[in-house]
Amino acid sequence: MPLSEDEIEAALREVPGWRREDDEISRAYSIRYHGGVAMIVHVADVERLISHHADIDLRWGRVRFAITTHDAGHKLTAADFDLARRIDAIAQAHQAEPLDES
Repeated sequence: MPLSEDEIEAALREVPGWRREDDEISRAYSIRYHGGVAMIVHVADVERLISHHADIDLRWGRVRFAITTHDAGHKLTAADFDLARRIDAIAQAHQAEPLDES
């Protein structure tokens, strides 16, 4: 179920560093290319377990995750913020450094 604007604002406060653009949240990390590949595999394994997936963009020295709930009409849901928290934990485990995308 899509979140209300108030719920989205509250959820964003719980995932510092994630930024909202319309009905998607995103975050980028600095990580060496092969480390980024390993991080993506780790994230993908967790995504498979929770049946929720991010769009992933891997570049040299950078990986970016963008999340929305496709099944909810590309709206933000609680599952998106849960996945964001999981990605943050995985990024920390892989020693990825958050990037400021602003």
